[in-house]
Amino acid sequence: MMKKFFLLILTVSFLLPSCVSQKKYAALEAMNQQSKDLLNSATVKLNSCIDEKAGAEAELKSLKEQVTFLSNNNQDLINTMGDLTTLSQKGAENLEKSLESMKEKDLTINTMRDAVTRRDSVTLALVTSLKGTFIDINDKDIEVNVEKGVVFISISDKLLFNSGSYVVSERAKEVLGKVAKVVLEKPEIEFLVEGHTDDQSIQNEVLLDNWDLSVKRATSVVRVLQNDFGVQPERMTAAGRSYYVPVAENDSPENRSKNRRTRIVVLPKLDQFYDLIEQGMKAAGN
Repeated sequence: MMKKFFLLILTVSFLLPSCVSQKKYAALEAMNQQSKDLLNSATVKLNSCIDEKAGAEAELKSLKEQVTFLSNNNQDLINTMGDLTTLSQKGAENLEKSLESMKEKDLTINTMRDAVTRRDSVTLALVTSLKGTFIDINDKDIEVNVEKGVVFISISDKLLFNSGSYVVSERAKEVLGKVAKVVLEKPEIEFLVEGHTDDQSIQNEVLLDNWDLSVKRATSVVRVLQNDFGVQPERMTAAGRSYYVPVAENDSPENRSKNRRTRIVVLPKLDQFYDLIEQGMKAAGN
């Protein structure tokens, strides 16, 4: 009986500490589980923070890049504005120079137009005087016209010379006297006397060819204007054109008659024309 009791006490003694350890173990297990849960939760939060940090760093980097880009772009804009300002200043200067140049050109054009108008007025007055002088002469024998501002007086040779001759006829002196009257009234003009022939060749003891005949006819007219009517020789030029400047084909007696002519060309005095321009420029400048 005592033996059984002793075994019972021994068994209880053994089992009692075992029961206490199981409770502690359970408690520790619970604490361990709680720690694991806390650790897992902390790990999740840590990972979330790491992701947020990475995102924030990426966003910060992007913002820095944008700031750098905007800063550079702003500087480029500032530089561009500076260049545009410079270009605008140069453009304004160039525009001003262009306007000044245009004004000068307009002034020159207007002055030249005025000079041309004055010259044309003188030409018109000359033509009117000549046509009035020759009003009693057959129009077919004398023509007065204007080409490019130059006055031409064409006189048929049948009024001036006999066929093949360079001696001025008495009838011709009446015509040349009318020309001299107009010329003497306008001392500012100079003129050229041109002899023209047809293509029928001529040669004798005095004349070599048509060149010779055309020149001698021109000099004969010049001598009559000088010696008989007092036209100053320095105002005249004599020239021969032979048959190389015809006004009609030399294919009929009528056309050859048209080509045999003496032409008086009123020479434009360019120095007077430029004087008119210069005077106009000075007047405009004042």
